[in-house]
Amino acid sequence: MPAEAVRMEGIVKRFPGVVANAGIDFSLHWGEVHGLLGENGAGKTVLMSILYGLYQPNQGRIFFRGKETKIRSPHVAIQLGIGMVHQHFMLVPRLTVLENMAVGWEPRIGPLLDRRAMRRRIESLISDYGLEVDPDARVEELSVGEQQRVEILKALYRGAEVLILDEPTAVLVEQEVEALFSTVRALKEQGKAVVFITHKLHEALEICDRITVLRRGKNVGTLPASEATEERLAEMMVGREVVFTVTPEPVSSQGQVLLSVEGLQARDDRGVPAVRGVSFEVYDHEILGIAGVQGNGQKELVEAIAGLRQPTGGRVRVGERELTGQSPSKLAAQGLVHIPEDRHLRGLILTFSVEENAVLGRHRQPRFAVGPWAQRRRAIRIYAQELVERFSVSVPSLSAPVRTLSGGNQQRLILARELSRDPQVIVAVQPTRGLDVGGMEFVWEQFLEARRNGAGILLVSMDLDEVMMLADRIAVMYQGEIVAVVRRGEATKRELGLLMLRGKGAVD
Repeated sequence: MPAEAVRMEGIVKRFPGVVANAGIDFSLHWGEVHGLLGENGAGKTVLMSILYGLYQPNQGRIFFRGKETKIRSPHVAIQLGIGMVHQHFMLVPRLTVLENMAVGWEPRIGPLLDRRAMRRRIESLISDYGLEVDPDARVEELSVGEQQRVEILKALYRGAEVLILDEPTAVLVEQEVEALFSTVRALKEQGKAVVFITHKLHEALEICDRITVLRRGKNVGTLPASEATEERLAEMMVGREVVFTVTPEPVSSQGQVLLSVEGLQARDDRGVPAVRGVSFEVYDHEILGIAGVQGNGQKELVEAIAGLRQPTGGRVRVGERELTGQSPSKLAAQGLVHIPEDRHLRGLILTFSVEENAVLGRHRQPRFAVGPWAQRRRAIRIYAQELVERFSVSVPSLSAPVRTLSGGNQQRLILARELSRDPQVIVAVQPTRGLDVGGMEFVWEQFLEARRNGAGILLVSMDLDEVMMLADRIAVMYQGEIVAVVRRGEATKRELGLLMLRGKGAVD
């Protein structure tokens, strides 16, 4: 067994009302990729944030290179040789790759920045670990996969020997995942130690040497990846058998057009064209998936359809009604609901209670808005209780602030609120992002139930596996345009990935 790089013993971390880590033991060896799995709220990121110095444990001990160590800040962690690549990148978009490397770690010759030394070091790391990226490119010009490489480069540039990767494949296409895995294997071969936090079980089995599963803040087991299966890991995570795939029932024929988008155009927040003449239809009993690398106009497309961004051209029709540029409330009244990508920014008001969030969008209905306060409050509570029970939302109480719920339960509440409207059209963006296997299973079941009941669903997801599993048709978006539309099974994951990365040229 290789020597231990890190050993964490009896780690306890409490937050108000929550025990995130309840006496966790964890070890990491040199030359090892160690997978860390668990449901949302299981304590994975909290545990690794303690190792990186972002949080201080209430109890427990950390040993680094065999010596007990107090890691009081990320600066201390970096000095020790511990780096962390967060799920949301910590880069300055307007700076170049080289300049992002330098922030806080500038090699100098006297008072001057030693750019030559920086460039030599970065080019050496790029060569050693296959992290292909242009040192002079501005970060805002890079793809998501390239930005992730910059984050890994930044950690290595600062001397990381232990690297923590938090959900590193969440927004990558197949080719980018393969490139990342090549880098991780190179790190392992160089003797470095890697913690790989993920909810994608097949990836953990492919890249990891050992896998630790957390459940409700406790370590429920560590086993060699060679002895693990997806079924066994999932059962350890959630305590029951889990369905990994769902199979939509075949659609006999295309029926009524529920959502029609014709020549839609929209600009991004900088005023640059982001959606360039997009056209498609969504039929009843159908899921149309939009696949694409993040930043190719999907955000602006959805916002233009859902009434959150004014289009600069084109039309949006729901059924027979043209609703281009109408407000979200008017769209909802005509049967179109929106499951947003950012549940905190668009989906919920975090300081409001569970019951208040449950009636958002319906709060002006007479039963909730007219009459004595006690009567209205009782109606809200009864309605919220029905939704919580129907959609199995786990809440401490209906009056608890929604920010106290786990991410999975917050997502269930949004689904409960929007799907309870019995919509004709569901526009869902990244509906399972950040959810554990149990949460994903629940979302998939809800979408398929809505499809069976006649709804049309526009599913926008960076998870190509999810799109390929659920969608009846897949539209690939590249640089603001739809470059291909294929039916389920007509294209492989690799072929779709090439379209996402290269557009029409991938099939010429």
